[in-house]
Amino acid sequence: MKSRFAASLVLGAVLAVFAVLTHAQITVGVTMGTTGPTAGAALPYRTVFSRLPATVAGQKVRYIILDDGGDSSVSLKNARKLITEDKADIIMGSSSTPTCLSIVDAAVENKIPQICWAPIVLPPDKQRWVFTVPQQLPVMVGAIIDHMKANGVKTIGYIGFTDGWGDLCWQVMERLATAAGMKMVANERYNRTDASVTAQVLKIVAARPDAVFVGSVASPAALPHIALKERGFKGNIYHTHGIIGPDFLRVGGKAVDGAIAPSGPLIVADQLPDSNPIKKTALAFFKEFEPHYPQVRNSFAGYAWDTFLLFQAAVPGALAKAKPGTPEFRQALRDSLENIKELVGTHGVYNMSPKDHNGVDNRARVLVRVENGAFKLVK
Repeated sequence: MKSRFAASLVLGAVLAVFAVLTHAQITVGVTMGTTGPTAGAALPYRTVFSRLPATVAGQKVRYIILDDGGDSSVSLKNARKLITEDKADIIMGSSSTPTCLSIVDAAVENKIPQICWAPIVLPPDKQRWVFTVPQQLPVMVGAIIDHMKANGVKTIGYIGFTDGWGDLCWQVMERLATAAGMKMVANERYNRTDASVTAQVLKIVAARPDAVFVGSVASPAALPHIALKERGFKGNIYHTHGIIGPDFLRVGGKAVDGAIAPSGPLIVADQLPDSNPIKKTALAFFKEFEPHYPQVRNSFAGYAWDTFLLFQAAVPGALAKAKPGTPEFRQALRDSLENIKELVGTHGVYNMSPKDHNGVDNRARVLVRVENGAFKLVK
C-alpha cells in the first residue's frame, strides 16, 4: 500500500515537472505545404525555420513544423492539433492563400495569434488575431500600374489561379487598372497543377491586350509566360511578387527573360542605394544564411526571417505580462505584435496598428525584371 502511494507521489512529481518544463518554453506551431503544389513556396520557409534561434528574450522556443501538402483541409487539421494538443502560443502559416485562410477561424475561435504567409483580406471581426507578412497586393500591384501607365498600356489580359489567390489578384488589378483608365479584356484561369494553358492563352492572344498580368506564384507562374511567348505575344508580361525566387527562374529558363514583377527590396538588396533602410538588414540576412542555404535570395526565405523578427520583437512585451502556455500569454503576444513600430525587415519596415496587421508601405516594394536568369532592379 505504501509502495503504491509512493509510486503515485513520484508519478505526480514527474508530471508536475513535465508541465513546468512544457510551459517554461514558448511553443510556435507551424503548418506549411512542403509537399504538393505549394512546395516551391514552402521549402524556403522550412529551410529558414530549421536554423532559427532556440532562445528568444532568454526564453526557450520550441518550433513544431507540420506539412499540409497545400491542402486547406489538412492545414486546418494541423492548426487545430497545434492549438489543442501541442498548446501552441502562436500559429505561423500556411504557405498559400487558401491554406492560410483555412486557419483563420481556428485562430479566432481559440484566441491565438496567427502570422500568415499570404496576402489575405479579412473582415474586421476576424482581423484581430491574424497578422500577415507578405506585402498586401494593392501596394505591389500599384507599382505595376505605374509601370504600365509609363509604357502606354491601355488594355490588359489576365490569367491566374482558380483559387483565392487568383481571385484576389484579379480583383486588385481590375480595380486599380480601371481607376487608372485601363481596360481588362480577358480573365482566364488555371489550376496550380495544370500542365498546359494553351486554350486560355489562345483566348488572351485573341483579345489583343497591350500587356498581360499573371496572378500566380513560383514555378507554376512560368507556364502561362512560356505559352504566351510561344504564341507570339510581344507585350510586357507582368507577375506578382510570388515569383521572386529560384523556382520561377529555373523552370522558365530563357523563356521568362523580360518578365516584370514587384518585389520586396530583399531580392535586389545589393543593387539598392546605401540610404535604403532595408539594405543593411537584407544583406545581414544573406550573410547569416547563405553559407548554409545558397538559394536564400528568394522572397519566401525573406518572409520567413521577417516572421521571426516580428515574433522576436513581440516576445519581451508578452513575457512581461504572462507566462507561455497560457491564454494570457497568447493575448499579450497578440497585443505586442499589434504595437510593433518601425521594425526593419528584409522586405519592408513594419508598423502595425489595430487597423493594419501588415504594416508596410511603399518602402516594401521595388520593380524587377528578369535578365539572363536573374532579377534586376528596374530604375
